[in-house]
Amino acid sequence: MVTEFFLTGFQNTHKFRIVLFCIIFLVYMCIFLGNLVIILLVLLNNRLHCPMYLFISNLSLADLIITTSIVPNMLCIIWLEGHSMSISSCFSQFFSVGIAECLLLTSMSYDRYLAICKPLHYSSIMSFKQHVYLVIFSWACAVILPAITISLISVLDFCGSNTIDHFFCDLVPLLELSCSDTSAVEFEIFAQTIPVLIFSFIYIIGTYINIFLVILKIFSTTGRQKTFSTCSSHLTVVSMYYGTMIILYATPNRRQSLKVNKTLSLLYSVATPLLNPIIYSLRNQEIRKSLFVFKKIA
Repeated sequence: MVTEFFLTGFQNTHKFRIVLFCIIFLVYMCIFLGNLVIILLVLLNNRLHCPMYLFISNLSLADLIITTSIVPNMLCIIWLEGHSMSISSCFSQFFSVGIAECLLLTSMSYDRYLAICKPLHYSSIMSFKQHVYLVIFSWACAVILPAITISLISVLDFCGSNTIDHFFCDLVPLLELSCSDTSAVEFEIFAQTIPVLIFSFIYIIGTYINIFLVILKIFSTTGRQKTFSTCSSHLTVVSMYYGTMIILYATPNRRQSLKVNKTLSLLYSVATPLLNPIIYSLRNQEIRKSLFVFKKIA
């Protein structure tokens, strides 16, 4: 019986593993510092204590947790050209906050929809209490749903090969190592994917269709640009995040999926968390002002 898994990481990278290690390490530090700065700016600046920026700070927290659960172990795998993980450590990586990120992005689209399409009712609908409920619901789902998956995987038997061709414990290659019936786990993952990923994406598309229809009714070009700029950052992040996830899960066959899975997972776990703070800091005027004030005080 298997008691630990061996992760191969990126194969055939011996010649430039030091360069790859340094690049991933620098990217991780940028992710950590960039998202931490956004969280601190929102916490310390009273002007940013509104639903949109509180959603952004929670999104940054989700990015921090995602990268911290994956990248440090990835660095060990790159440096050692493979690394072993216990079964419990492997299962703990399934507590990914990707579910929270999906639901937070959906809540942010709802917030933008209210602000643009129903501005007179925004304050009454998107109250502080309503915002707290949405955030709590997002994080609760990010804990409860993976716990159900882990409870089903923990009863599976793993025998024979213990090698996972990945840089973290991804679900598909892990289930391929099981010598038990995995149909219950696969059905449960499918049942989670439909409401969390598909329905949330459809809802975001629906809110932005309504937003664009309202923007088109604005006669002033300046007014259109100003209104669209309030949701352009969120739309950019949604496009990157859901684009990667849809491509990752829409790969036509399993063999091809194994070839591109690591690259897409790298985009999901490293590239997107790196770009999020850049997008929100460069395209958001209030965060740029807060950052300038923070530098001036420092």
